[in-house]
Amino acid sequence: MRKTIILKNDRFQKLHVIRLEFPYDFELKETVKGFPECKWYLKERVWAVPYTPTQVSELLQYFKEKKIWLDYSQIQKVDLPEKNPDLPVLNVFLQAEIQRFKEWLRNRRYSESTIKTYSEAVALFFRFLDNKLPSAITNEDLEVFNRDYIIRRKYSVSYQSQVINGVKLYFNILEERVLNPDIIKRPKQAKSLPNVLSREEIMNILQALTNLKHRFMLVLLYSCGLRRGELLNLQVMHVQHERGVILVKNGKGKKDRIVRFPEMLHGLYREYLKAYVPKKYLIEGRGGGQYSAKSLAEVLRGAVEKAGIKKPVTPHWLRHSYATHLHEGRTDIRYIQELLGHQSSRTTEIYTHVSNREIKEIRSPIEDMDIKI
Repeated sequence: MRKTIILKNDRFQKLHVIRLEFPYDFELKETVKGFPECKWYLKERVWAVPYTPTQVSELLQYFKEKKIWLDYSQIQKVDLPEKNPDLPVLNVFLQAEIQRFKEWLRNRRYSESTIKTYSEAVALFFRFLDNKLPSAITNEDLEVFNRDYIIRRKYSVSYQSQVINGVKLYFNILEERVLNPDIIKRPKQAKSLPNVLSREEIMNILQALTNLKHRFMLVLLYSCGLRRGELLNLQVMHVQHERGVILVKNGKGKKDRIVRFPEMLHGLYREYLKAYVPKKYLIEGRGGGQYSAKSLAEVLRGAVEKAGIKKPVTPHWLRHSYATHLHEGRTDIRYIQELLGHQSSRTTEIYTHVSNREIKEIRSPIEDMDIKI
């Protein structure tokens, strides 16, 4: 019997979604989880994806390849509030172009966040140009868009670069011609130093947690220097505790790497496995499947509050702290680069600016004065 999924409109927390309803089937559930942006809504106990005008078409294409039947007879069109309502809506031709661009990016294994950023950037560019045909667009159009839309609205330097890079990629690949964004003078992005917690603050955060899963998550983030997504993507089979390592798959830049799994954590690891018995992902949600980034952030926020720390700590702060503490402990910068998965040593060298390793060895002139303080 062919497996079937029923699609229905719904709305969760002011977000229009499409529900995917089906009798429980482990293999089918795993297939549903593989669809971009699909997530498990615990309160509603259903899998769903954000509603977009093209979402049904994307679902049909995805599940057709898996030989799964979709019943979309109950889906109704939803009039979503327009982003940037002062700009015209994309015409049908350009909507198809955006869809083609997204499919190209997906086939090249770009991350879903990059696909969303780039496709929205190109769509915004087309809308600003009042649905001008791609074949008629010039460098001058890009200059005007940059000046009269991005800069005039005071968007950030990073957003400006994302938009220009997305437009450049679209024209290079799908239009087979070059728009030269280098003619646009992009302001230098401010180079801010990473936020770092002291060892004492890290200890207070970790000891503030009594829930075993929550504590295990934050311990892994700090002790292995993981990015948030790397932790959430970790599978049970990636932990090789006998060898004392964790295999981080598909990190930033689609690179695999190995990080050390400290022996002192092996007992906590066994205790965690016994209590939660994760099936696939090392950290799983209540309904199974991947733990959510939002829940991880809430766990950290609660721990920081209990520890009495008045700083806006994020999961990435733990990674920054790990790298800085390694440098202060005299670990060679080249090894830190490997552990963090940085492609360039220049990225890693930023931690030398926040480490107090050398600074502590420099005497202040006042220390050589015969003065009472």
